Amino acid sequence: MEAPKPLPSGTAAVVVAAGAGLRAGQPVPKQFAPWRGKPVVRHSVEALVAAGVSPVVVAIPQGAAEIAGAALAGLTGVRLVTGGATRQLSVKAALEALQGDSPRLVLIHDAARPVLPRGVLDRLVAALTSQPGAIPVLPVVDSLTRADGTLMGEPARREELRRVQTPQGFRYAEILAAHRAWNGAADAGDDAQVARAAGLPIALVEGDEVLHKLTFASDFTAAPLPVRVGTGYDVHRLAAGEELWLCGVRIEHDKGLAGHSDADVAIHALVDAILGAIGAGDIGSHFPPSDARWKGASSDRFLVHAVELARDAGYGIGNVDLTIVCEAPKIGPHRAAMRQRLADIMAVPLAAVSVKATTTERLGATGRGEGIAAQAAATLIAL
Repeated sequence: MEAPKPLPSGTAAVVVAAGAGLRAGQPVPKQFAPWRGKPVVRHSVEALVAAGVSPVVVAIPQGAAEIAGAALAGLTGVRLVTGGATRQLSVKAALEALQGDSPRLVLIHDAARPVLPRGVLDRLVAALTSQPGAIPVLPVVDSLTRADGTLMGEPARREELRRVQTPQGFRYAEILAAHRAWNGAADAGDDAQVARAAGLPIALVEGDEVLHKLTFASDFTAAPLPVRVGTGYDVHRLAAGEELWLCGVRIEHDKGLAGHSDADVAIHALVDAILGAIGAGDIGSHFPPSDARWKGASSDRFLVHAVELARDAGYGIGNVDLTIVCEAPKIGPHRAAMRQRLADIMAVPLAAVSVKATTTERLGATGRGEGIAAQAAATLIAL
C-alpha cells in the first residue's frame, strides 16, 4: 500500500468559510489568515482534494472572492459560493450548488479546523454505508460548570457526553432535503442538528484531537516548532529462505531478513525516525509483532502511516538520511532505485531522500554477515 485509496467516487464536500472570524484577532477573517505557512482554509481543502473528494464547494463571505481565490489557488475541483447570514444558510447555499454534480455523499467541514486526518474521513464514509449521517466525536474528560461560575445542580455524567467535531458526513439527497426543511428559530449549531430535526439517525465515529478549532488569537500565536528531528535504528537477522527487502526494493541475495513483517530494516529505522520526531513512540507500538495482521506485511504501509501521523501533527517531511550497514549485498547498484522508492512512498521530491551504505570492517554481527542494520534521521518541517 503506497498511499490510501481515494474516497469513493461521488463523494463531495462543503467547507464553511463564510464567517467573520472576529475573535481570532486577525486583520482578515481567520479562515484566510496565515497559519503554519498557509491560509487556514487551504489546509483542510488540500486534505479533501488529496483524499479524492470532488467537487469541494467553499462557502465564503460576501465580497471575499478575491482573497478566497488567492487562498485556494491551484487546487483542482474547488468552487466558491457566497454564504448566507448564518452558518445553516451558508451550508444550504453550498449544498444547492452541488445539485448539478449529483453526489452520493457529502462531507461538511468547518474551515476553522485546518488539520484534517484521513482516518476521520474514512470512518465517516464507512459509517454512511449503513446510516444517512455520521459525525466525529470525542469523550468529555473535564468537569463542567456554568458560564456564570455557579456549579450545576446536577453533575453531568461525562461518560454520557461527547464533543462534536467536523467534518460531518451525510447522504447528499437527505441532508439537502433536511436543510431545505429547516425552520429553526435560530441558527443550527451544526448539520447534525439539522439532520436530527428531519428525523435522520446519526452514527457517531471516533474523532481526533488534532481537529482542534482555531478560535482565539492565541491559536495563531502558539505556533509549533518550525523544525523537528528524529532518529531511528533497527537490525534484523539474515536467514536462508527469506526475501531481502531494503527501502521497499526487493534484492536478489542468497539470504533475506527475518522478522514478523517483511523485515525491511531500512524502512523500519526510517519509520522510527519520523515517529520520534513527533514524539509518537516507535514502530512496535503502532504495529506490534504480536498482531497477526502484520505477519509478512509490506513495510511501505508502516512508512505511509508514519508520514500521515506527521502530517496530522502539522509537519511534512523536510528530508531523510538513511545509512544501511552490511557486508553484503552491495548497496551501490540499488541506491537509485531505493531513493526513488522511498520518495514515492513518502510523496516527497527525490532530493529529500538520501541513502548511504557502509560496513563495519567485518566486525560484529553485521561484519560477520549475520544481519543487516540501518540508521536513519528525519527532519520534519511545520506545514
